[in-house]
Amino acid sequence: MKASLLASLFVTLLIAHSQNALAQASHTSAGIALDSAWKQTVYQFAEENLQHSAWGLEHYERNYLLATELARQDSLTVDEEVLFAAAFLHDMGTFAPYAVAGAEHSQTAVDNLESVLIDAGFPSEKIAAVNSAVLAHMYYAEVPSDATATVLHDADTLDFLGVIGVTRILSLTSRHPWASDLQTALATLENFSAQLPESLRTEAAQEIGRTRVAQMRELLTTLKEQSVDGAAL
Repeated sequence: MKASLLASLFVTLLIAHSQNALAQASHTSAGIALDSAWKQTVYQFAEENLQHSAWGLEHYERNYLLATELARQDSLTVDEEVLFAAAFLHDMGTFAPYAVAGAEHSQTAVDNLESVLIDAGFPSEKIAAVNSAVLAHMYYAEVPSDATATVLHDADTLDFLGVIGVTRILSLTSRHPWASDLQTALATLENFSAQLPESLRTEAAQEIGRTRVAQMRELLTTLKEQSVDGAAL
């Protein structure tokens, strides 16, 4: 009787463990549903090849989720498949072996992402839309009159603002021209807080941007107060 009870308990625990593992496998770490085989493949590609403190996997997740929320708030109809593909591959042009010295990373991403998507089983007829969204994602890029490209552009821009924006840029210190040292990082952040809100297109993003700029400026002011106006960073 005890052996039978133990066996039953073991099977129950095994099933629960399997279900939990399956649930984790079908969602990203931030809870985005990986509800198709191609999404799982693209996510795995990003997880294995596109890790970075400022423009890696977590940045892609934030962009996708925020872009989705911007679309909801502004009642915009977006192509969710295009948004997912563009969100998780838009910065691949910054990584070896895809990066090309002196080339715009958005274009380099477009030059390479088709093979990733085709191999994953992504609908080939939507690749042109993915390319368009990727080319438009940076704050300085031209944005077409397309809702999916617009919300990705705004989400990516917002990720340079607020506390998350400060965190991203500081993580680049000594690794990137934006942050060759802490003083340069501080100057970059001050420029971003002043210039980037102008590139936001949706009303929802503009509202979020105002909040994030205020948070950012408060943090930067405190940082300067605690470092002799930035001279002792």
